[in-house]
Amino acid sequence: MTTNEERNWCVGVHLASFAGMLGLAFGSIIGPLIVWLIKRHESPLVDAHGKEALNFQISMSIWTLCCIPFFFLFGFGLILVIILMIIDLVNVVLAAIAANEGRFHAYPLRIQFLK
Repeated sequence: MTTNEERNWCVGVHLASFAGMLGLAFGSIIGPLIVWLIKRHESPLVDAHGKEALNFQISMSIWTLCCIPFFFLFGFGLILVIILMIIDLVNVVLAAIAANEGRFHAYPLRIQFLK
């Protein structure tokens, strides 16, 4: 059974990735990292959600960087970046909704860096 406070922190760890949309360099990683570092020892649930959010945001950064050569070589890297941004946005919202309901959302396209 999860408490409202735990669920709120789980939602927060996912939504903190929107810090990157505010223009903060690597904010999509730094936001969840800060929330996760603050609360990971207090709640195993927040720890699990934080690792999942961080793995996804780090993976999305890597996938975005991989699109750069496609832009210069073939001219369609920007389309790939836009698709990745949409995937990122939709999945962060889905993860936050799931966390609010006490469920876990497994992000697609994520590389398991933190276990």
